[in-house]
Amino acid sequence: MPPPGRISKMIGQSSDSIRTDQTLRTRKGLPVLRDDINNALKEAMKAKSERAVSTLRMVNSTLKNADIEARGTGKPPLGDADVLSILQKMIKQRQESVELYSKGGRADLVRQEQEEIAIISGYLPTQMSEAEMTAAIDAAIKDTGAAGMKDMGKVIGALRGKYAGQLDMAKASGMVKAKLQ
Repeated sequence: MPPPGRISKMIGQSSDSIRTDQTLRTRKGLPVLRDDINNALKEAMKAKSERAVSTLRMVNSTLKNADIEARGTGKPPLGDADVLSILQKMIKQRQESVELYSKGGRADLVRQEQEEIAIISGYLPTQMSEAEMTAAIDAAIKDTGAAGMKDMGKVIGALRGKYAGQLDMAKASGMVKAKLQ
C-alpha cells in the first residue's frame, strides 16, 4: 500500500491535503488496497491529473473484470494478495510495451507507459533485494524440507504465501530451481 501522500506527490499536491483514514486499514476481511486505489482516484480527479485518473480507472476496470471472472468460477471476491498479483501483471505488460515502443521510436508512448508504471508501482510493497530473496528462498527450502526438484512446487507455494508481491516469482523460481538441482 502506498503511504499517505504518495499519490499526491505523483500528481503534484502537497501531502498536507491528504486525509488518511486509518479505519480503512482495520476493516475485517475487506481488501484495503482497493480502497486506497479508489481514494487516490478521487484525489487525482480533484487535482485534474489526467494520467493518474486514466491509469487508476484502468486499474479499477482490470480489477472489476477479474472479480467478474472469479465470480463466474465460484471463487470469492479478490483479496489484497490477488490485487497485488494483478498489479504486478499490469506492470509487466507495461514494461514489455516500453521495450516495443522504444524499439519503434515512439518516445511519447514510452513516457506514457513509464508514467503508468510509476503510478501502479505505488501500490506494490517494496521489492526484495537479491540478498533478501536468497535468504527467503533458503528459509523456504529449510521450512518445507525440500530435497530435490520434485519439491520445487512446495517451496514456490511457501514463497508465494509468505512474500506475495515482494519478490519477482519468475526470478525466484529460477533461483529455487538452481538451489534444488
